[in-house]
Amino acid sequence: MPTRRLLRLAAAALSLAHPVAARAQTPAGFDRAWADVHALFASSLGRQGIAGGSLWFVRDDQILAHDDVGLADRATGRAVDDSTIYHWASITKTFTAIGIMQLRDRGFLRLDDPAVKYIPELRMVHDTFGDISAVTIRQLMSHSAGFRNPTWPWAGDKPWHPFEPTQWSQLVAMMPYTELLFAPGTRFGYSNPGIVFLGIIIERLTGDDYEVYVDKNILKPLEMYHSYFDVTPYHLLRFRSNSYDISHGRVTPVGLDFDTGITVSNGGLNAPLTDMAKYLAFLVGAPARRAAYDGVLKQSSLEEMWRPILPVPGDGAEGDSVTAGFFVLDRGGRRYVGKTGSQAGFRSFFYIQPGSHTAAIGVTNTSGSSDTPGSPDADASLMLRTVRDRIIERVFPLFH
Repeated sequence: MPTRRLLRLAAAALSLAHPVAARAQTPAGFDRAWADVHALFASSLGRQGIAGGSLWFVRDDQILAHDDVGLADRATGRAVDDSTIYHWASITKTFTAIGIMQLRDRGFLRLDDPAVKYIPELRMVHDTFGDISAVTIRQLMSHSAGFRNPTWPWAGDKPWHPFEPTQWSQLVAMMPYTELLFAPGTRFGYSNPGIVFLGIIIERLTGDDYEVYVDKNILKPLEMYHSYFDVTPYHLLRFRSNSYDISHGRVTPVGLDFDTGITVSNGGLNAPLTDMAKYLAFLVGAPARRAAYDGVLKQSSLEEMWRPILPVPGDGAEGDSVTAGFFVLDRGGRRYVGKTGSQAGFRSFFYIQPGSHTAAIGVTNTSGSSDTPGSPDADASLMLRTVRDRIIERVFPLFH
């Protein structure tokens, strides 16, 4: 049976390492609003046949509510709990962007530097709009450089297609057959290769592998000690969620682990919600740890990253505008900054409301579709979007 754990707060600050022990004050109406969100989340998982998922709400360094629903592993019957490790897919991109901003603040680069200054191999890309040196680091961060969306130039629908490129040489080999799809900086066009290029820049400027750099400069300083990239360390396997695909009522395991290869800077992060809550506390600038957070990245630099750069066409699935590493939703005169993730069987989102120092994060371990196309439960991503919108409608306004 789905379970719900809702935390009220007393006066003391929360230790994010042990959220279940904490209690703190919440505004009037919070319990009722969160109960509504919980009911929507739990019932949607049940209707769609999703194995398990989690939904948390954070203010500063306090976890105000956390729902862990269903199973982390169907075969063993292991339930989802606060220690369950999920895959966060494209939410990894926000860590990559923060790494780039760290290097900017430390004088290693400028955001308007040409990308070819650090990746001369990009000279091989076909650019009918001018010189490839017009592509800047800022444009790579904001998905406005003109590169295609997928890492591979095919759909990945053949059994022999690799999951992702494993080596930089494979991407380099494709560059003479790659073209810019629009003039750099003129519009939004989501691009995974563009983020891979940022990961390569981090490696070349620091001498560290991307995973090592992020671990040393973001994960460890934020005390995200159970977070890692790609294949799970043996001592954390008991916490790792499996992932699943569901189609026409049939559930198929996708697998416990997979290697994102050279695309790790796109989507290689795995972490429990206890660690991701620490990341959210950093993003919203929890006052109790401001000095430590400024050692990772100054709040002014984070706020710079949240400034809209270009509008995002469509229906606001991820945001109404793109920034240097994030997306912005404008709802009722309020700005929500966040990112979504989708890879293998995992679907996820987080959004923060900077003005109120609050954040919501949700994740499921099952993808696929229901038997009713077009319904709110037609896909796990759509379901999470519905839950996100309910939180924005019912919960965030309580803190304004």
